[in-house]
Amino acid sequence: VPMDVLSCLKYLMFIFNVLVFAGGTCLAALGVWVAADPGGFQALVPARAVLGAASWLLLALGIALALLGFLGCCGALRRSRPLLLL
Repeated sequence: VPMDVLSCLKYLMFIFNVLVFAGGTCLAALGVWVAADPGGFQALVPARAVLGAASWLLLALGIALALLGFLGCCGALRRSRPLLLL
């Protein structure tokens, strides 16, 4: 396999993981926003208990995706197989 193809794959994996990291960060921020100001979302979800659970779920999912994206970025740049498999 030519080195140009491997270099292209490395940067494509990095870009994909940056997008996963950004999406996870946005989900975590949305979870914090819903937890901090549930009144703004009462029109969408009338049940306050569901809104509280959703905020924690968004926060946990966002943190997990951000961590996964960060480790993927590090793995793509260092060509670390264990980080990419994680």
